[in-house]
Amino acid sequence: MSDATTRPSGPFRYGDRVQLTGPKGRLSTITLREGGELHTHHGVLKHAMLVGLDDGSVVANSADAEYLALRPLLRDFVMSMPRGAAIVYPKDAAQIVAQADVFPGAVVVEAGVGSGALALSLIRAIGPEGRLVSFERRAEFADVALANVETFLGAMPDTWRVVVGDLVEQLPTAVEPASVDRVVLDMLAPWECIDVVADALTPGGVVICYVATATQLSRVAEYLRLTGLFTEPEANETMVRGWHVEGLAVRPDHRMVAHTGFLISARRLAPGAVPPEVKRRASKSSYGDDDVEQWTPGAVGDRQITDKNLRKRVRDAQRAAGGARHAAAGTDAVSAPGAGSTDAPSSAEEPSA
Repeated sequence: MSDATTRPSGPFRYGDRVQLTGPKGRLSTITLREGGELHTHHGVLKHAMLVGLDDGSVVANSADAEYLALRPLLRDFVMSMPRGAAIVYPKDAAQIVAQADVFPGAVVVEAGVGSGALALSLIRAIGPEGRLVSFERRAEFADVALANVETFLGAMPDTWRVVVGDLVEQLPTAVEPASVDRVVLDMLAPWECIDVVADALTPGGVVICYVATATQLSRVAEYLRLTGLFTEPEANETMVRGWHVEGLAVRPDHRMVAHTGFLISARRLAPGAVPPEVKRRASKSSYGDDDVEQWTPGAVGDRQITDKNLRKRVRDAQRAAGGARHAAAGTDAVSAPGAGSTDAPSSAEEPSA
């Protein structure tokens, strides 16, 4: 067990994840293991050459191709880690932490945990005195998230608890009424959870939902208004455009991380408080089954993952976590059979259309 700020540091050792930047800026993320090698068309790099070097070192492979070795930043790790479910992108995770004002010592509820990307940002934000309770319906996704968090932090933080089950059913028994400071909902139909969330939130607490489509966004907003328990919801999306800067050649990059999802947030009113009426144009505020598609992952464009592929990703994540666990215990070699690296090159960004 460890506090929320723990992560590997010092010289590289077996079990560490290392991000290698090779010729032409191509990235490869590996987990150091005894006897391990990174094979590319530029040559072979033995893992043993990196052990004992400081973060930020440069090493040459068998063909004298040079690689810059760095421990991945949180954003780098999130984009290359094993995934069970789709992740919350770093740009959106940063906005969730900021817009929800997740502070050190906060009690935060998250649903669903997915692959653990957002959980890592929330664990950092709440600090060693806070508490994060994450809910996930699928046990396989929870296994991937647990392993990814342990891999990045080097140990399982004692500020984090994962509950496998439905938020609506489990939340009333998992937390005390009016004891939660922030709730983050990343799911297909967050409006189904708003009532139990309202009971769990402290007055002034924030609920923030991450949704993929405009129809989801509209339905969440109207449900929040319908309850009469929250302030007027605020919605936005974040787009990040990189720039090429080299001498006088200064221009936007040809690719950008554009739409990934919408964020919509509101604050819990005090019991019995009636929000001031907001004047707006008349609109359709109720929905039936004929108005929207059935709320399934395929209906909102989420990619489906087969059970076989998901089991493989669970194993990959758990192997990486096993390496981190042995490194934290001071063991040079990873004893688990097959515990090794994720040597396939990975992109630092996965732009959305």
